[in-house]
Amino acid sequence: MPTLLEAAQAAGDDADALYDAFLEWATGRGIALYPAQDEAAMELASGNNVVLSTPTGTGKSLVALAAHAIAVGRGGRTYYTAPIKALVSEKFFSLVETFGAENVGMVTGDSSVNSDAPIVCCTAEILANLALREGADADVDQVVMDEFHYYGDRDRGWAWQVPLLLLPRAQFLLMSGTLGDTTEIEEDLARRTGRDTTLVAGAERPVPLHFRYEKRHAHEVVEELLADREVPVYVVHFSQAAAMERAQALASINVTTREQRDEIAAALGGFRFTTNFGKTLSRLVRAGIGVHHAGMLPRYRRLVETLAQQGLLRVICGTDTLGVGINVPIRTVLITELSKYDGSRMRRLGAREFHQISGRAGRAGYDPYGNVVVLAPEHEIDNAQAVAKAGDDPKKLKKVKKKQAPKGFISWSEQ
Repeated sequence: MPTLLEAAQAAGDDADALYDAFLEWATGRGIALYPAQDEAAMELASGNNVVLSTPTGTGKSLVALAAHAIAVGRGGRTYYTAPIKALVSEKFFSLVETFGAENVGMVTGDSSVNSDAPIVCCTAEILANLALREGADADVDQVVMDEFHYYGDRDRGWAWQVPLLLLPRAQFLLMSGTLGDTTEIEEDLARRTGRDTTLVAGAERPVPLHFRYEKRHAHEVVEELLADREVPVYVVHFSQAAAMERAQALASINVTTREQRDEIAAALGGFRFTTNFGKTLSRLVRAGIGVHHAGMLPRYRRLVETLAQQGLLRVICGTDTLGVGINVPIRTVLITELSKYDGSRMRRLGAREFHQISGRAGRAGYDPYGNVVVLAPEHEIDNAQAVAKAGDDPKKLKKVKKKQAPKGFISWSEQ
């Protein structure tokens, strides 16, 4: 059976042949396209722009793969952009597996690999700067923009906006699970590129989510999830230090069996943990606990992702970087707080941010459902447990001294 690259190149510029080549490749691997994936692939093969606004977990990565195959089949150059280096790196390795190392490059702010390849993975700012330098003359035939909701970000949105304005030759695939009304963007993009622009939206999430609010501490909830086999669990924090602290605290509970620890040791093989952080990470992953955040060395982050994809890590403590598209299997997302520091102030999470993070729960083809568990603020958990301990005894209840929220704390509730 030909590879996807061979099939696409054989199809050339024939829209029907390109679509059929991708469909046959997917079918040959036992992949049945969802209606939204099928519609998006057909539109891309027809040369149209596509705005793919479907929930997290509905297979946008497969549509991106179709886009790259179609562009390369036509002899064009295609760029994949994402907001964080971790996602760019993961996509690079994934595309190398499909298209071969000689056909895929990666460019981030601090590294460049095979940058002249027909498929290039890069951060959004890299492509934006290329568009600013070279404009319509840039060697860019197609752009696949992941996490397109960043278009509206106060600080970084320019990097998603500039390519739309300055690359009129390119075909665009704009993807996000959390977009609002895109009518104006569709109309403007069609006018600038001279291509029809199609919105593909409203697909049902293939894996339903179960939500619950917990007035218990994280370690108690994690122990219950482990006992109920609702794993892997991704424990979400909004600072790297908090994620690391939580991972070390959870090392005190029994996360894995002896057999599972042996499997992890075998998978690690001769991997070298050279830094102080690496030595701590080694101890944690051998206990079945991963750490994942943007401040880690790429080799350590990639190791955690690989072990998680092999089903060897039962708990991962990290920041909301995993809300940004990283392909790691997760049954349960445990959100430790609903407020975060955004670089200038503490604020509550927006609905879009919440949906982006919670959407990582549940793996299509693996899980019948996903769990999203949100913890109450810590002082409320302490108060609830103190009241529960007092029981129905009026005297004990009267003696309960309720804790107050810390000064300046941005609180949240089940509502």
